[in-house]
Amino acid sequence: MAQFDLENQALIGAAGRLSVRADDEITRKLSMLIEGECEGLGPIQAAKKFGFSKQRYFQLRATFAELGAQALQSQRRGPKTHYRRTAEIVRQVIRHRFLDPEASAEVITQKLLQSGWERRRRRRSRSAQWLVLTVPPSCRPSRAASGAGSSCR
Repeated sequence: MAQFDLENQALIGAAGRLSVRADDEITRKLSMLIEGECEGLGPIQAAKKFGFSKQRYFQLRATFAELGAQALQSQRRGPKTHYRRTAEIVRQVIRHRFLDPEASAEVITQKLLQSGWERRRRRRSRSAQWLVLTVPPSCRPSRAASGAGSSCR
């Protein structure tokens, strides 16, 4: 049957060859499973040939058995959202910043605590620091200019 040639990025069989794009990870992983399960190479040797660990080979085999070839596509790693800095916390930090443009991150953190936000102090403080660092001083409304507003538009 066919084997995957890593150097030439091609499936090679008795009757010819089929080129595979270098970024086609689904075909590469599927070829590893075919060689390991159907060609007699064995799981450990197939994983080694394709640069995967034994554990990852068996994870891919189980994923393929359950969900098919499309599931072999790698997914984005890490958190999918800013789950620690929720949208509501950001809104509250912006609100406090708008109400008192000269407030430091510590003051905003204290105001959030007094408002009843039951988050960890470190998370509130980081959210407040994030906003203090992202709003340039030139864009902050000054207290001296009553009603003048912000100089950034």
